Amino acid sequence: MLKTNVGYSQNKDAYQAGCEAAKMAQVENGQVGLLFTSCVMDQKEIMKGIKETCPSLSVVGCTSSAAICTQDGYLNSEDGYVGLMTFGGDATVVTAGCENKGEDARELGQKLATEVISKTGNRKPDYFFMSASPKEEEAYLKGIQDVLGDIPVFGGSAADNTVEGKWSLLHDGDAFADGCVIAVFYTDSEIKNVYAGQYQETGKYGIITKVSGARTLVEIDGVPAADKYCEWTGKTLEQIAGGNLLTETIHNPLGVKDPIGSVTLIRHPMACNEDKSFNIGANLTVGTTVCLMEATGDQIVEANPKTIKELNSLMKKPTSYFLVHCGGRRLGLALDGKEDQIYPTVKAALPNQKFLMVFTFGEYGKHDHSANSVGGLSLSFTGFGE
Repeated sequence: MLKTNVGYSQNKDAYQAGCEAAKMAQVENGQVGLLFTSCVMDQKEIMKGIKETCPSLSVVGCTSSAAICTQDGYLNSEDGYVGLMTFGGDATVVTAGCENKGEDARELGQKLATEVISKTGNRKPDYFFMSASPKEEEAYLKGIQDVLGDIPVFGGSAADNTVEGKWSLLHDGDAFADGCVIAVFYTDSEIKNVYAGQYQETGKYGIITKVSGARTLVEIDGVPAADKYCEWTGKTLEQIAGGNLLTETIHNPLGVKDPIGSVTLIRHPMACNEDKSFNIGANLTVGTTVCLMEATGDQIVEANPKTIKELNSLMKKPTSYFLVHCGGRRLGLALDGKEDQIYPTVKAALPNQKFLMVFTFGEYGKHDHSANSVGGLSLSFTGFGE
């Protein structure tokens, strides 16, 4: 049976914070810890503290945007925080990670997947965790799946507090800004994931007619993206200019459907360029339908217990949870004065189970009958059971 535990600390001393979190998170036959911390802390000192406290534990994870959340509260100290979810018992969990020093992201994903399964006799795993820098997540995911096959993923992209690239990916004492880390799970115990945006479609649709690169939306229905967005929302070009777009679109992002319509993938516009194109937080394809989505602050809050309820309905007896919540959603709630509602609503949905909630810049998961997907402003909630 898979065993899990959660530990945390808000000690200002990074080494001591690592020691405290690891001591609290100790688990029978502990093999891997998913580590999420503040970008203002010394990541290597945190991992040093974890390793000295739990020598057998391999560490993989990334920095979380502005906060983490555990069964005991919302941790958002400006001096930092550490959250660690450990895995052990009779399951086998193995990690790999690598900084990208100019390599092709898909090839690096293949390399990591080959490395990690070679440690277990090239067996096909049951689930895998992934975290990557917020730039080429889809390519890393494709490379990993080239080797692993159609194995469900959960996880999210590294994040910082100010969208300035101060994030870190973490793996066994190494911390780097660009690259990918993974952990593969072999277990007979239950693991389920629900990947959702929990936004509603407005009925305003268009066709993507021009894209630059993979993540710059140039035109919808043959007109500049900014003009179409203003037409749909009633906002002015001044309101969405430059970096204003990131916050102006939290309640009204864009959505694209997966091939069979099982999940609407959220695309978060991040910046409006002078040519009225949008920088987007995930990949786009010409010829696909794009929809204006909507959700109020209250609906974004309520999406957490709603998604937990959906996850529980898929499981026989869940015992713990790893909850990936978009940092942009958290920012939107902070701007709405509702950030303090995140913890109590999640705690009410999970009164007796341990959990770790983290805030990322991209979210990965697999909804019912969909492919592994990457998106923004989304939730990737994973439950672990007997």
